[in-house]
Amino acid sequence: MAKVVYYNIDDTLDFENSLLKKWGVTDVELLEVKDKERKKTFVEYVNETGAEGLVVEYDKVTRETLEKTPGLKIVSLQSIGYNNVDVKAATEHGVCVTNIPGFCADEVAEHAVGMLLDLVRKITFFDRSVRAGKWDPLVGYKTYRLPGKTFGMVFFGEIPKKMVPVLKALGLKVIVYAPTKTKEFLAEHGCEKVETLDELLETSDFVSLHCPLIPDVTYHLIGEAQLKKMKKSAFLINTARGSVVDEGALVKALKDGTIKGAGIDVIEDEANEKSDLFGLENVVITPHAAFISEDSFYDGRERALRQLVIRLSEKKRPTSLVNKDVAF
Repeated sequence: MAKVVYYNIDDTLDFENSLLKKWGVTDVELLEVKDKERKKTFVEYVNETGAEGLVVEYDKVTRETLEKTPGLKIVSLQSIGYNNVDVKAATEHGVCVTNIPGFCADEVAEHAVGMLLDLVRKITFFDRSVRAGKWDPLVGYKTYRLPGKTFGMVFFGEIPKKMVPVLKALGLKVIVYAPTKTKEFLAEHGCEKVETLDELLETSDFVSLHCPLIPDVTYHLIGEAQLKKMKKSAFLINTARGSVVDEGALVKALKDGTIKGAGIDVIEDEANEKSDLFGLENVVITPHAAFISEDSFYDGRERALRQLVIRLSEKKRPTSLVNKDVAF
């Protein structure tokens, strides 16, 4: 019987267990571990139970933890991002790392567009003002019409693809900085390719981030120098990963008027739920909620479980491998 530790994952495993029953899988046991006080690490739970599979949310699976869990065969992530796992070390240890690409593309696309509209129409700003006892339609920063403005996307995956038709319908010109995408490919999707990040920052009225967090590549991709290249009237939208942006630099830019405002769904210190962005009026901020809907919630869990079953029950190569060159 192959065991899988679900470490501090929200909700129960009733849904997952019902799927195993439906699929006729009888040789995989799911172990629900709720230890919010962190009395033990997931390493201890994996070793104590002899688990071969692991599901974590924000906990880091490092080289050290992999060395301490020699029986581990797969880490299945219920997310698109995998920056909390040392993929290179996992590959060296023969541990499969799987994710669920595109599972929440509709939700994140809607959220990013929602932030665009919220920022330019000051919906959250006005709501806070009215609740504070002020009935003043002229309060706060000045804004503008959308038609003719430029929306810049940093990288171009499934989420941006779903955003483009809506952005175009709003009258926006869409430009993209995506080194791996050709001019022709982006043109097919109604976008214009720019060759450098600087060009995108200098040209855009909105800058929307859609890149994974990759050490030494996209970590703090947007810092003080990049923010200074943006228009003073521009907005930054981040539904990617918190550390793609240097948060300290962003706070400073929002305070001193380097940029007009920001829509933020992810922060750098999500583990402690702390950020200096929380107190700023020209920020619309949500708690890493862009991916959430009833549909995506269960779709993601089902797809993550499927990867576990393929590896541990069917003894096959998972279909959503991050480390595609892993040997086992």
